[in-house]
Amino acid sequence: MPPTLASLVHHSALKLTVRAGEEHLDAPVRWAHASELTDPVPYMEGGELLLITALKLDAEDPEAMSRYVKRLAAAGVVGLGFAVGVHYKDIPEALVAAAADEGLPLLEVPRRTPFLAISKAVSAAIAADQYRAVTAGFAAQRELTKQALSDGPEGLLGALAAQVDGWAALYDASGAVVATAPEWATRRAARLTSDVERLRDRAAPASAVVAGAEDRVELHSIGTGRRPRAALAVGTASTLGTAERYALHSAIALLTLTTERNRSLQAAEARVGSAVLRMLLAGEPDHARTVAGELYGSLLDAPFRLVVAEVPAPAPEDGDPFAELTDAVESAAARAGEALLVVPYGERLVLLVVDGGAGAAACVAYARTLEAGRSEAAESGAGDGATLLLGLSAPAGPIAAATAYKQADQALSIARRRGRAMVEHEDLAAGSVLPLLADDAVRAFADGLLRALYEHDATGRGDLIASLRAWLSRHGQWDAAAADLGVHRHTLRYRMRRVEEILGRSLDDPDVRMELWLSLKATSSGTE
Repeated sequence: MPPTLASLVHHSALKLTVRAGEEHLDAPVRWAHASELTDPVPYMEGGELLLITALKLDAEDPEAMSRYVKRLAAAGVVGLGFAVGVHYKDIPEALVAAAADEGLPLLEVPRRTPFLAISKAVSAAIAADQYRAVTAGFAAQRELTKQALSDGPEGLLGALAAQVDGWAALYDASGAVVATAPEWATRRAARLTSDVERLRDRAAPASAVVAGAEDRVELHSIGTGRRPRAALAVGTASTLGTAERYALHSAIALLTLTTERNRSLQAAEARVGSAVLRMLLAGEPDHARTVAGELYGSLLDAPFRLVVAEVPAPAPEDGDPFAELTDAVESAAARAGEALLVVPYGERLVLLVVDGGAGAAACVAYARTLEAGRSEAAESGAGDGATLLLGLSAPAGPIAAATAYKQADQALSIARRRGRAMVEHEDLAAGSVLPLLADDAVRAFADGLLRALYEHDATGRGDLIASLRAWLSRHGQWDAAAADLGVHRHTLRYRMRRVEEILGRSLDDPDVRMELWLSLKATSSGTE
């Protein structure tokens, strides 16, 4: 630790005597400085032991000494050393009283002790403290490296927590807690998620300090890219000392090296994953299993979902538009111990996630977040387009991967047309085809097909649209349809002949009847 006034008093060669402020001798001394100025405050930085002989001071004037001592204390001077036997045989009572009133330690310096000796003692103590800190820092670095190599990030966190006498936590790119040391710190670390998320939005390297009622927490981003790959939190009871700071910086460096190494491995895995995906889509599941090996083997042994994501507008040149989705899904899968395949596929991103697993749930949760943001933007007038579109297939296995991709692609197409962030293929299969008629192209076709009939009815020469709808709804049964309309069946037959004449189409053709029925549905209110 740095030198204190107490350590200087106990220094046998200095022979210093305490005359006032005994209760504050534990104050650390940053430097020893001699000045005979009547007001040395402008040249003080705080933490100094000021050495004087009172050459220009009226040390016997109580008011002058009170003002002098108050200014020194306010400037952060931790102690005052007065050399006796130079201008004053003893320290004047006015100065002693002022120092006692202010609680400023006042040390009597004997004539045989030069100020230079005190300065040298302070300098030597500071140098020794710095040497101890550097030595302790190197020792901490060795221990942290050892633990990181043997036990990974968990071991490193444990060693770091011991070095700083506090706790440490590691967060992934999404801001979720990955590991803590000791275990009791998990709950404390979880409460800092919002602070970690704000740190993530800043370019690396970034840091922040969070002061709480129970501790002081430092947050540091991990990684060398534009987006932090992780974050480290260190909580202590007080500000970190020099040795603790060395340990913290060593931990950040080690975690950064680990992260960058993982990025290289992930790049290699991505190339393997791309090959696996292409083989699956080509209908070669056996070859895909062989290439995947143990990387994705468990994923290919169980039902999976295939997710296709795309950006509805041209992707921004800076940054990865899929980064947040990737981070969210990878973090969720990692915490659950699930296998995951994430592959850039042209302008799209393809993900294979375990059916019913954490990765699939993360996709759905992310889409809901996008929907909420889209709604807020629409209400504020900032726009209503989704920033990302996702299509989710039904559960499938390796042999049906190509089918799953088509399902996800179809769901993505519907999401694009409806302005939805995500559509699941199962929702389409379980629902009705009628909502699809809301498409502008379908409505334009329907308007064109039925326009002549609407124009005919507008002249008051008959109700051909209502008659056609009733006849089609009754599957061409004349009596039942006529009864629904309240007309004679011969009247209905006449009207259907007029429909055929106006449209130039035969109602005996099932395709024509289907097109007319769907057109009526598309042009009716709410598409029924």
